[in-house]
Amino acid sequence: MSFNLSEMSRKELLELKAGIDDALKEAEQRERKEAIKAAEEAAAKFGFSLDEIAGQAKNTGKKQKAAAKYRNPHNPEETWSGRGRKPHWVHSAITSGMDISDLEI
Repeated sequence: MSFNLSEMSRKELLELKAGIDDALKEAEQRERKEAIKAAEEAAAKFGFSLDEIAGQAKNTGKKQKAAAKYRNPHNPEETWSGRGRKPHWVHSAITSGMDISDLEI
C-alpha cells in the first residue's frame, strides 16, 4: 500500500491522518491486552497473580475521589476536599468573617 502524499488533497490527507490515529489507538489497546495476558501467564507460571506481583490492583483508569476536608455549616451535604477551586459557599463563609478552620470536618 503506497500513497503519493503530494498528489492528495488536504481533505484526503486529513481523512488519512484520522484513520491512522484510530488505527494507532486500536493497535495500542490490542498490544496492551497482549502484554497483560503475557504478564499474567508468566506470573501464574510461578504461582502468583499479576496483582500480587504488582502489589496493587489493575489500573482501571478511575482515580479515587479525595476525602472531604471541609463542610458547609448551612448545608452539611456540601463538602470540599480542599483541592481545586473553592466552592461558592467557602468564599461566602470567608468573606462573612469565618476562618477556613471553622469549616473543617
